[in-house]
This record gives sequence, structure tokens and C-alpha cells, in this order.
Amino acid sequence: MQPLWKMDTGTGMDTGTDTGTTPTAPALPAGRPDVVVVGAGITGLTTALLLTRAGRRVAVIDAGGVGALASGGNTGKVSLLQGRVLSTLRRHHPAALVRAYVEANADGASWLRAFVTAEGVPHTARTAISYAQTAEGIAHLDAEERAAVEAGLPVHRLVPAGDHPFPIVDGLALDGQLALDPVATLAALAARLQAEGGTLHTGIRATGVRTLPRTTLLTDAGPLEADLIVLATGTPLLDRGLYFAKTRGLRSYCVAFAVEGDLPAGLMLSVDGPTRSIRSVTAADGPAHRAQLVVGGNGHPVGRAYSERAAVDDLIAWTRTHLPQAQPVTWWSAQDYESHDLIPFIGVMPRTGGAVRFATGYGKWGLALAPAAAQRLTAEITGVPFRDRPEWMQTISRRLTVPADIGRGGAENISVGWEAASGWAGSQRQAVPVARPAEGEGVVAHRGLVPVGVSTVDGRTRAVRAVCPHLGGVLRWNDADCTWDCPLHASRFTADGARIEGPAVRDLERLPRTPGEAPADPAEPEGGSEVFTGAY
Repeated sequence: MQPLWKMDTGTGMDTGTDTGTTPTAPALPAGRPDVVVVGAGITGLTTALLLTRAGRRVAVIDAGGVGALASGGNTGKVSLLQGRVLSTLRRHHPAALVRAYVEANADGASWLRAFVTAEGVPHTARTAISYAQTAEGIAHLDAEERAAVEAGLPVHRLVPAGDHPFPIVDGLALDGQLALDPVATLAALAARLQAEGGTLHTGIRATGVRTLPRTTLLTDAGPLEADLIVLATGTPLLDRGLYFAKTRGLRSYCVAFAVEGDLPAGLMLSVDGPTRSIRSVTAADGPAHRAQLVVGGNGHPVGRAYSERAAVDDLIAWTRTHLPQAQPVTWWSAQDYESHDLIPFIGVMPRTGGAVRFATGYGKWGLALAPAAAQRLTAEITGVPFRDRPEWMQTISRRLTVPADIGRGGAENISVGWEAASGWAGSQRQAVPVARPAEGEGVVAHRGLVPVGVSTVDGRTRAVRAVCPHLGGVLRWNDADCTWDCPLHASRFTADGARIEGPAVRDLERLPRTPGEAPADPAEPEGGSEVFTGAY
């Protein structure tokens, strides 16, 4: 199957539309930039563009390509109506905070709409619909409607037509939302940044930050000094502030289908049952491709699924139950980080003296929240007076942690503790040597007390030390993306052990096949051994 926008193959590299803007070889910027932005997604590129327009010398670096991860792997829906988010927020927080959250999304969406219009990026105005799949889900719609109206959104109930192909008993609608091509948007951001004087450097991995004696970004291409550093990396690569424990990593899936006939025009998201996100794709808001429908859902905490591949298969089966003629064209997955109170963290990284800023915790709504975060970061960096900033920036920054937030965070950290213990215990059930895994499969065994991950991908069998270098969680095999995923704080690695994303900043240790042998070179042809007998 071919990519629609992009497909995350587990390498961290974009395999979809070529932006045509990334350098062919990694190289640090010449000279000393005022600001270094780490991450070439929506947050990083928008922040860099706004700072460049404010007169700062800005360099963006990224280990992969433009939009290689979540920014290039979303559904292209920009909506202020977001399933059950508003009612969940309102249940435990004041109305002012919910309104601030809506206003942040509105400012971000407005900026993005203006940008794609000016740059000629394909997009259309759509109606967003939160819908109930069963009668029991209507109560969720009622609560969401109350919260949305209180926050100032002109929502209305929308009963779908009787010939609608999907199970919908009631809906809550918000007109004038946005559908777009995310990769085309990223390409336009990268091109505009470079046209206005910013620089873009891919293939360079950030490994840390030093704030004394001078602010320095540490990379695998050498140190890079700057006045300020912005971490726009999904989750911060610094543990200062412990944001890896204040958010959780979520993995979700999308399948694109070729479908004949009319399709629902709305941007749809269920509020009950297994989550189903539905969006039709047209020539006016997507790439020239034979897929006309994108169905997403089946999200779960990273590393905690019985089978990621089964999640993809379930989306295909569900769609074809309701649209038997639908033919899957491609699928992809992406990773998002959700704060325990559903409000993103944006601002100064603690214990950096104001030299490092960051944004994280969009909870799958980054197309609107990322430009909003970029606006706030830019306002802080350029010294815009508080009186001239939107009120939402102040309200969100002053939010209080309530017992419900503590409860969600506590439950998540209990789950992390359980995963840590069960991962180490589970790794001791089988010792190496192990039979060579079948194509696309991986297994965790042990040598002594050390967990060892053995997998076969593209005909090659590799072994790695299956312990996350962040906080020592035992990794699990992701059978959809063919990656090693950490169930503690969502770091991910390729079958070869190369870091893809998450709070970990180092690769996994690669292990040899036999005693005294060097670790296998992925470029070498695979041998025919039926049993993997590494030096364990």
C-alpha cells in the first residue's frame, strides 16, 4: 500500500510527500543563531517562522525529516469541537479554563487557516461532528453541548440522514472548521521559513542541553550555542520538570480507503464506544490520491497493546462492515502526548534560567494547539507585554491542579510502576538462544537478568538490549510498526535500536549473534540460522 500523507515506518523518517526543503547532508548552522528550535513539526516550524518574522536569527534542527512523526501523521482535521474534551475539562475545572482552552485552539486554528490560504495549501471548510454511536452516548453529547455553549462555541445538534453508512444516533456539530493536507502544510511552513531567512537542518539529533556557562544544545554533530532553545519535540528531551510523568504517550492508527459513491462531508469523532474518527478526503483538501476516506481510532498507551497490528485490522474490519466496497489503500500510526489535566504545557523549562522553552501535551489536537503554542512562545521570547497578550495565555499558565488531575496522574503512574515490574518479570520467562522470529515479529528473552530483544524485519534478524535507556523499562515489540516501544514513558526505537522518539536520548545497545562476534551490520545479507544464538 502507498502513503496517503505519510507512513511512519518506525524509522522516524517521512516516507510520504517530499517537502523539497531539507538539506541532503546534516550540518550545523554557520554562525551563532539567536534561537535554536528542536523539532521540524508544526510547533517547531511555526515558532521558528514567527520568531524569524520578529527579527530573530533562527535555526531548526530535526533528527528525521520535516513532519517525520506526529505532525505528518495526523488526519488533517482542525477543529474546536473535540469529542468529549470540553465536558471532561468542565467536570473538574472552572468555566474560565475551558473558555481559555477553546480560545487557544481558536487562535491557533485561525493562524493556520490564514497561513494555508496565503500559501495555497489545499484546504476546505467543514462541519465538525461529535457523534454518539449508541443511545448511551447521547448523555456525553448533552454534557459536551453544555460545556461548548458555556465556552462560547455556536454548536448545534445534528441528526444524521437515515442513509448514513456509519452507526450514528445523534450528533453535535460546529460549522466552519478546517480540513487540510498536513504534509503540504508542513512543506509550505518549511519553505516559507527558509524564504524569510530561517534555516533548516535535518539528520541532526539533539542529545541534551547545557545552560552554563553558555546556553548550548548538544547534538550528535557537535555543540551549538544560542541565546535560547525551544524544544518542540512532542515530549521534552530534558527530564527537568518531570514532564514525562505529567503526560502519557498515546499511539493511534489511521487507515485510508478507496470508496465509490458519496461519503459523509463532516469531520466526525465518536464520543462513546471504541473511538472512531472519520474524514472524507477531496481533491480540494488532500493529495492527488485514490483514497477518499480516512478512518482512525483504537488509541492506547504506548507499549501497552496486546497487538498493534490487530488495532489496524480492527479499523479495516469495522469500516468494511459498514462500507463493504471500501478498499484499504494505506495505513499509518502516530504518537501524541496528553497531559493529565488535558491542558498543554507551554513555557519555560524549569531549572534552565529561562534559556529553554518547550511545549507538550496537545492530546491529539496539535494542528490547532501547536500554532497557539508557537504564538505564546513567541510572545514570551520577544517580550510582548502581558497586557497585549491574549487572556488565554495567562489563564492557562495560572491553572491549578485539582484532585481529579492528581487522580489521573496517580493512576497513570501506578500503571507505569506495574509495567516496570511486569516487564522485568516477563523477560525472565524465556532465556536465549531463541528461535529466529518470523518476519515482522519480535520476542524478549533474557541472558542472566538482562532482557534481550530479538526481531526479524525485512529478512534480517537483529538483537538489542531491550531496556529503555531513559528509566530502565523493558521494551515491547510493536508488531504494526516493527519497533521496540517502552510502556513506561513512550520512547520508541527501530528494530536496529535507533531512537525514534520519546524522552530517551540514546540508542539501544546492539548485540551480536554469536559469542565474540560484532553486532550484525544491517547492510549485510542475512544468514540462514534457524536459531538465534547470540553471545548471551
